[in-house]
Amino acid sequence: MLILSIVIPVYNGEQSIAGLVDELFVHLNEQVKLEIILVNDCSPDRSWQEIEKVSKKYPQQVLAINLSKNFGEHNAVMAGYNHSSGDYIVNIDDDFQNPPSEILKLLKELNTGHEVVYSKYSKKKHHFFRNWGSWFTNAMATIMLGKPKGLYLSSFRIISKQLKDEIIRYAGPFPYIDGLILRSTNKIGTIEVEHHDRNVGQSNYTIVKLIRLWSYMFLNFSAYPLRMASILGMVFAGIGFLGAAAVFIEKLLYPSTQIGWTSLIMTVFVLSGTQLVVLGVIGEYIGRLFITQSNRPQYVIHQKIGSHASNN
Repeated sequence: MLILSIVIPVYNGEQSIAGLVDELFVHLNEQVKLEIILVNDCSPDRSWQEIEKVSKKYPQQVLAINLSKNFGEHNAVMAGYNHSSGDYIVNIDDDFQNPPSEILKLLKELNTGHEVVYSKYSKKKHHFFRNWGSWFTNAMATIMLGKPKGLYLSSFRIISKQLKDEIIRYAGPFPYIDGLILRSTNKIGTIEVEHHDRNVGQSNYTIVKLIRLWSYMFLNFSAYPLRMASILGMVFAGIGFLGAAAVFIEKLLYPSTQIGWTSLIMTVFVLSGTQLVVLGVIGEYIGRLFITQSNRPQYVIHQKIGSHASNN
């Protein structure tokens, strides 16, 4: 029987995680050999206490990992990947909006020759802000990472063990799972699944977290911002050249014309601001290189309980 690893990053999931794990066993335990990895991303609620109860209920099939601080969803997923041993690995959120029964659809589609299968929805039940953030993330991924048009980068996905082994070779402190997938394979499938309303709690996505996620994509997996900075510099240089030519011609034709102080100051402000933006982008790249080279950890595990707790 094949082994299916389910990696679940947990944050503010105290009201849902126990029920989610129970549902996974109800729908999947007779179809595959389950390995469930719960990664508590230093949740401020009682998620870890609930995870401990779950790991005691299913000690042979649930591995509970408690991170020492909040590293972010993608870092938590990487911790789960590094501790998974299944033939296939599924990511699913802890909010119960993706029914566990739909995992079999992903598994069936993966076996048609794909290395990763993403879920897609006919109608998403997320809040407007979350939907807008997902749309923007997907649009930028198409431009910066070469994501195929029409592919929706959902966090509910399944990957092969071979692809997982390639992903975990990345040891940097700023992982972006979809970026690692897109640079590793083009055998990508999608399948439509159900998406339910959130029954408990609120979305953990905030504008700060979305910006951090976008920065991971922009600055760690693409040189596109540097190219845009170069293009921006050339555009403003061209505008400056045209402006200087216009002023020169105007002075020749109308010698009495006084050159405006306001236009000069505005030009200085615009050009100075552009230079600072470009320097900021370059500085971000250099700073991230420095942090990576200083061996900042991708995640730090405080405690492990349950299946294979002594490994890795």
